[in-house]
Amino acid sequence: MKKLFTICLFFSCSLAIAQVQFKSGKNGFTNFLTQNTVYPQFSKDNCIQGTVNISFKLNAQGKVYFSKVSKGILSDLDQEALRLIRMSSGKWQVPAGYDTTVSIVAPVNFKLQGYNCEGKSNEAVQEAVRNYQAEEALTNSVINFYKNIDQAKPGQEVQIIAIKNQLGIDDEYLEDRIQMGLKKIKQGDKQGACEDFLFVKYMGSKKADDYLAKYCK
Repeated sequence: MKKLFTICLFFSCSLAIAQVQFKSGKNGFTNFLTQNTVYPQFSKDNCIQGTVNISFKLNAQGKVYFSKVSKGILSDLDQEALRLIRMSSGKWQVPAGYDTTVSIVAPVNFKLQGYNCEGKSNEAVQEAVRNYQAEEALTNSVINFYKNIDQAKPGQEVQIIAIKNQLGIDDEYLEDRIQMGLKKIKQGDKQGACEDFLFVKYMGSKKADDYLAKYCK
């Protein structure tokens, strides 16, 4: 059976650990991560695993008001870990007098089992990481083009379409991205969903326009 594991342990100052609790109990945060993680497709397909450290702060109402990646692996896993922390906003219980300036560091561990990862060499995984980073740079060039399409030069879009084809960003890929966004909507993660819908838009597609109008005003 294929399984995804997302495990979180807290490392922070002992005072913060003693005071802050997840409202649903001792195992609440771990259960929350297990139920809400959407393992990024590229990292899943290429057996990319490891720990992403997220630093965040809570206000007096237990809402996350600051969060950032303090140690990452790959941007897709980094962003998923960050999304999960932001989704946890309001689910924390903090006592009266809690120091809201304290940073809590959550190491979110992404692990795959049953995806034929046991036999994949570290060299193959690192090659996948390098390919991802190269493709990410090309993807950003496409995004920047469509964000600033009014300034595009004649014939430039032909080159951008060729890059999209090289990256395999076709209608099926964009539909998968929309479905991922809709899954996040069901989880209550409007921000994450709108990021997926905007990605589709900035790939030069109108497929997500209705969802942007509905959820991302």
